[in-house]
Amino acid sequence: QVQVVESGGGLVQAGGSLRLSCTVSGLTFGRATMGWFRQAPGKEREGVSCANWGSYTTYYAEFVQGRFTISRDNAKSTLYLQMDSLNPEDTAMYYCAATDSTAFSCMGRKFSYWGQGTQVTVSS
Repeated sequence: QVQVVESGGGLVQAGGSLRLSCTVSGLTFGRATMGWFRQAPGKEREGVSCANWGSYTTYYAEFVQGRFTISRDNAKSTLYLQMDSLNPEDTAMYYCAATDSTAFSCMGRKFSYWGQGTQVTVSS
């Protein structure tokens, strides 16, 4: 049984930073494609960043390039999203997701396993 658990959200002022964490169990972490998604009220879910370290493939949405960094700790089966230079438009529920598919994608419908989400709120 695969479990995905996010943490690290919170309230931060514009220009600040947060680091989200996602612990995954029940999946071969090193080969899985992992990703971060977000959904703001009244908006559709969107892919933020995804990675597969087996193929050394990463993706960043244009709106976070240069500000967010996806990384992992294999020993802890943990995925991170370092978020810098946050702005109010980054306010959303952030979700961690995983798939054991070997085909890289950052489309939400390709991911089978999802966490419960962690709220990020950026004040102006």
